Amino acid sequence: MPNSNAKFHCNHRGGQEAGRRELVSRSLQSAQHCLEDQDFGTAYAHYLLVLNLAPELKTSVKETFQFTLFKWAEELDSLARIQDLFNCYEQALELYPNDEVICNSMGEHLFRMGFRDEAAGYFHKAVKLNPDFADAKENFYRVANWLVERWHFVMLNDTKRNFTYLKAIENAVRSGCKSVLDIGTGTGILSMFAKKAGASFVYACELSKTMYELARDVVAANNMEREIKLLHLKSLDIEIPKHIPERVSLVVTETVDAGLFGEGIVESLIHAWEHLLLQPKPKNQDVSTGDYGRVIPASATIFGMAVECKEIRRHHRVGTQEVAGVCLSNSVQFFSPTYASAGSEETVEPYTTEKLNHIPGGYVPLTEPCQVMTVDFNNLQELKSLAARKPWKLSLPVTEGGILDAIVVWFVLQLDDDHALSTSPSEETCWEQAIYPVQGLLDYSVKPGDTVMMEVCCQDCYLKIQKISSLTSECGMDFSDRDDTLSLGNEAELCNALAGLQTTSKQDGNSQVCVLESTEIALLNNVPYHECFKAAMGKVLLSLNPSKDLQSMDVDGHGSGMNLQESQNKSSLDVASDPLYVLDVSEGFSILPIIARKLGPVRAYSSIEKEQHQAALNVISETNHFPKETLEFWLSHLEDESVVLQRPKSDKLWSIIILDVIETSGLIQQEVMEKAAISRCLLHSGGKIFPQYVLVYGMLVESESLLLESAVQGTEPTLGFNIAPFINQFKVPVRVYLDLSTLPCLPLSKPAELLRLDLMNPLLNSSSREVKVQICKSGQVTAIPFWYHIHLDEDHSLNTSDESSHWKQAAVVLDEPIQVQVGDELVLDVQHHKSNISITVKR
Repeated sequence: MPNSNAKFHCNHRGGQEAGRRELVSRSLQSAQHCLEDQDFGTAYAHYLLVLNLAPELKTSVKETFQFTLFKWAEELDSLARIQDLFNCYEQALELYPNDEVICNSMGEHLFRMGFRDEAAGYFHKAVKLNPDFADAKENFYRVANWLVERWHFVMLNDTKRNFTYLKAIENAVRSGCKSVLDIGTGTGILSMFAKKAGASFVYACELSKTMYELARDVVAANNMEREIKLLHLKSLDIEIPKHIPERVSLVVTETVDAGLFGEGIVESLIHAWEHLLLQPKPKNQDVSTGDYGRVIPASATIFGMAVECKEIRRHHRVGTQEVAGVCLSNSVQFFSPTYASAGSEETVEPYTTEKLNHIPGGYVPLTEPCQVMTVDFNNLQELKSLAARKPWKLSLPVTEGGILDAIVVWFVLQLDDDHALSTSPSEETCWEQAIYPVQGLLDYSVKPGDTVMMEVCCQDCYLKIQKISSLTSECGMDFSDRDDTLSLGNEAELCNALAGLQTTSKQDGNSQVCVLESTEIALLNNVPYHECFKAAMGKVLLSLNPSKDLQSMDVDGHGSGMNLQESQNKSSLDVASDPLYVLDVSEGFSILPIIARKLGPVRAYSSIEKEQHQAALNVISETNHFPKETLEFWLSHLEDESVVLQRPKSDKLWSIIILDVIETSGLIQQEVMEKAAISRCLLHSGGKIFPQYVLVYGMLVESESLLLESAVQGTEPTLGFNIAPFINQFKVPVRVYLDLSTLPCLPLSKPAELLRLDLMNPLLNSSSREVKVQICKSGQVTAIPFWYHIHLDEDHSLNTSDESSHWKQAAVVLDEPIQVQVGDELVLDVQHHKSNISITVKR
């Protein structure tokens, strides 16, 4: 009987195996048919079945499975079936847990949907699985800048800052504070200071998943994982006894930004005093410190002064009424986001940040530094009153004549009675200063004896300085820092004072407000950029329509002397006759389509998306007497942005296509070569892509500043704690948003051409190139800054490192410095992949 059962089971297993093979075969065939019919969802389901039934086929069907997965994921994404999309990727990663391509693709979807922490994890895993996988490396570098902001490196390399915090924490612990909570721990360095100082209980919280995991690794590497309890929480969510057993005697934090309050220190400390800290020590009582609560930093004093600064001005105020022959209408008022935030219901950061001692062109103080306010972080009632406090007025006497461009703010952080840190522009510190650009005045000039007036308040966790104005010295008025009323002797004096007060210009009810990013305002102020495009476009349009008079096309910027009516009639006739088509797909706000229209019978298409920007461009077009139909917004014609490069409705080909090749950060735009390939197919004979080609230039430099901004330099700056290997996992080889004119560096070579990117003739392109560079000064090569010469044609080019440029520069930072002597020759291996330039030195 047992033998019969064995035979039965054997036959049964054999039948099962044959059935499995048959099902696998049929499913593979069905999957193939579905792919041919582009039914990717059903094909994906068939492949899942195949791989679950026949794991031995994983290798042979891997590429086809990946293709099917990515196509199905695209469909799910377009249908907003987000959960189904992620389910597919999770199923795929169960089958191929170590597939770098699937990991990278999963990360790309997550990043597009705003899940940066999660995306970084997949990108990081893909790079670990295959360090040579260029797509994953580029993605990881981009997301790393979001996850671990670059100031972490500068801060951890700031030995003075670290040492001052260490001493203040030691003082507190030795005076009796034995239980410590570190709010916003970052890498965990302040928690480790507390433990080293002898604290019995140390707790640390961190909201960022990436930084929390990094801190966990750092604490473990320093053998403190059992002594420091890390919480992946916002401090506002910490509860007693759920997360920590009892109230602590010391809170340490450095959740301060350039404007002091921008990282939410006030809100978190109010919560800490109410729920997590012991009661504060009564004043003037000699009692044990350990029985009471305290905060490091103990207090802060905020200072401010008015400055003249051309660089701030050109990024926040449009300084011209005419650009390349195009009149910018008085009916359009341009502002940067910092100004718009004053009247906005949204929480917008009301300042930008700069290191004033490194700003291009420098700055001129127009007033003496003035105390704006103080705050006691150990006083709960004072913290609570900050948000409720009414705005108060502040006056700064002008001591130096000039142009009022900004109010600059910094602070002194008093950690305890003996230790303080200053973020003043005169200090070498890891902090930048907060910049409140002045906008909307009728007159920005001031002279000694005048007074700069402003209103100060603490709102939405920010220090706000608004309603900035100037009062001329002729008024003879005296303003109090705190009193809202004016002390005036008589009516005549009042009238005189009002006449001298340069308040914000009243917005005309008919005016169009247009809020631009600071880089877009800098672009509008970039006169050589627009003149260069005007000349190059005029050259192309004249060659395509030689019957037109050069003067009537206004190539040289001078009109033909026609009156308004003649001009309007001619514009209509120009467009009614066979027009030429110009497409501008550059990023952000651009007036190039209007400049093109100024040159003759052109129908211009703009890729501007924001309704406010479209309205402003329409007003400018009307001011220049162009019929509405001569300017169109291309994206409004399209259902899908991805097909932005198409033929116009008339089925005509484009005469000129303007592409944005370089990001303002100093990097090459993503997918620009793919866009160029499509554009070449859409040009009619004699048509051009602008720019036609780009040359990448670079030079070898020695720069300690770039090293400190790119990676933590060993254990010395972190006072012996082992942090560098962990945070340096998030270093990126390319630093962006640099200004070479103020970068502290020593040039070791002359500029050299590194690479050519040809948008019109791809046969001239190479994805890699070796360049020999001669050393002209001895030193250590630490970085290779690079910039671009953008050639619209052979006669017209733009240099992104020029003083008037709205672009910044970038630099490749070497992993290890290279010692060189005069006369040495280094060979650079230059690689271009998508938007990423990698430069390595061959020894």
